Amino acid sequence: MKWRRLAVFVAVATVAAACTSTAATTTAPATPAELLEASAATMGSVNTVQFSIERGGEPVYIDTLGFLEFVSATGRYAAPGAAEALVTVSALGLSTTVGAVVIEGDTWLTNPITGTWEPTPPDYTFDPATLFDPEVGFRAMLQEGIPTVEDMGDETVEETTLRHVRFTASGARVEVVTAGMVRGADVTIDAWIEPTSGELRRLKFPTTIGALPTDWDLTFFDYGADITITPPALEG
Repeated sequence: MKWRRLAVFVAVATVAAACTSTAATTTAPATPAELLEASAATMGSVNTVQFSIERGGEPVYIDTLGFLEFVSATGRYAAPGAAEALVTVSALGLSTTVGAVVIEGDTWLTNPITGTWEPTPPDYTFDPATLFDPEVGFRAMLQEGIPTVEDMGDETVEETTLRHVRFTASGARVEVVTAGMVRGADVTIDAWIEPTSGELRRLKFPTTIGALPTDWDLTFFDYGADITITPPALEG
């Protein structure tokens, strides 16, 4: 009987210790503000990433002359300041794709008619490398949004659980995350963040061009992939 009581005591003590250990190591989910702060740190130190940008609604142009209407882009970024993209544009009612390369402030585009690489004209505005600039890009935008952030809950996207949050960004930050194409008032941004890594996976927000709406949808994937971006070969 004595040994039986001892065995029961040991079993109970073991279960209690296990429960205590589990309780001690369980971490509460980050608050929306903590999540944005962690994501800001992650996005401020991105080495490489791939991205896509989709625009809907009122036309937006990648040149100040209003000739090349931006439709969408897919591209890659490599720190500290290089990006390349395939940009779908509409010009004179015709849709075409142009290549864009940005390296430390130098930018080249393929001519929409000849397809050859050329240095960009002075009126060109599209610069996707600024999205990841730690001083003015996503890091600054996320930090700025902390006071207004709302928790919209967890959502499963392609079998990955992401945290959906909503916050306010200034017009200056929106100009950066639209690669210089939009200048305007503050906007409400919906963001989907991978809670463990802090990686920003998606952004959606509306802007206005004049009095008419334009919608933006940005996605980010393949963080840390092997990416090298070099200047294009120019003819002549």
